[in-house]
Amino acid sequence: MKVCYFGTYERGYPRNSQVISCLRGAGVEVLEEHVSVWNGERHGWGAGSGRALRLAAAEAQLLARRPPDDVDAFIVGYPGHFDLPAARRAARGRPLIFNPLVSLADTLVADRARFRSGSFAARALETIDRRAFRAADVVVADTEGDAQFFAGLAGLGEVPVCFVGAEDRLFTPGWSPPHRFVALFVGKLIPLQGVETILAAAREAPEIDFRVVGSGQLEGLLAGRPPNVEHVPWVEYDHLPDEIRRAGCSLGIFGTGGKAQRVIPNKAFQAIACAAPLITADTPAAHELLVGDESALLVPPGDARALAEAVRRLATDTDLARRIAASGRAAYERKASEAVLGVRWRTIVERLL
Repeated sequence: MKVCYFGTYERGYPRNSQVISCLRGAGVEVLEEHVSVWNGERHGWGAGSGRALRLAAAEAQLLARRPPDDVDAFIVGYPGHFDLPAARRAARGRPLIFNPLVSLADTLVADRARFRSGSFAARALETIDRRAFRAADVVVADTEGDAQFFAGLAGLGEVPVCFVGAEDRLFTPGWSPPHRFVALFVGKLIPLQGVETILAAAREAPEIDFRVVGSGQLEGLLAGRPPNVEHVPWVEYDHLPDEIRRAGCSLGIFGTGGKAQRVIPNKAFQAIACAAPLITADTPAAHELLVGDESALLVPPGDARALAEAVRRLATDTDLARRIAASGRAAYERKASEAVLGVRWRTIVERLL
């Protein structure tokens, strides 16, 4: 079986690189037809006339692409909402799968508030979402919550689910309780992650060190961070596993918005893949993968005191930390390893064929 991974997708983003790795691990040959637009965007999608011109030029290049006739199916990767017309032309009747990861309107309007709800821009993004989702033969979501959201947004039927997972080549077990306990957060500092809750938790637990790795929309919140919070603007992706394995625990997301209820972030999968103890918000999405007080510590979204108490529990109880870490890794192996997700992705393609 041969699949073409097609579009302007961000090549280094985990959702894309991991899906390609999963497919190859499941015995699927993957050909990449890629034109770079988004690669290297640390803080999310860029804007402005220059980026729009690059995107338009990329779509023109994609429209001219003619992948080999022996390709069985096409997958458009994240972010690929504008790539569907070119992908449909290249597919020439062969099955087309869209791996969007997000709704543009939900991300840029409801979550990041880049545009006002009900504005012309917001309505335009909703239209782009619907057209992109409907142009594919199958849309694949990352959680059951997002599957229901995508289906409702675009009037779709069944939306299959494949977890985000982590790249097994990098995120391997190796965590052990460190001599110096540090609560680690890694992310782009966007609203759904609940950066303000993490900082408030650090103030509640001044005796514990926190390390925030990343930069982005809410970076200004770190200007007034408490003295027990270290900020590192950037760490190379290949170095993230070492960061996770050296920390006392990893922090997931703690936002209170609708999107935060529906997603399981990369950082959560990466932590449990490294067999490190994870603390994240108690949400419907988290329950698709984790069990509270077993494979992770789950706290109410936006509750800084509960987060501080969960961090204290792991910092002062090594046996608990080891148990959470081991159970988290077991949950990863059952539900989110590349072996498991590779079979799932291959099955989705085979159904279309």
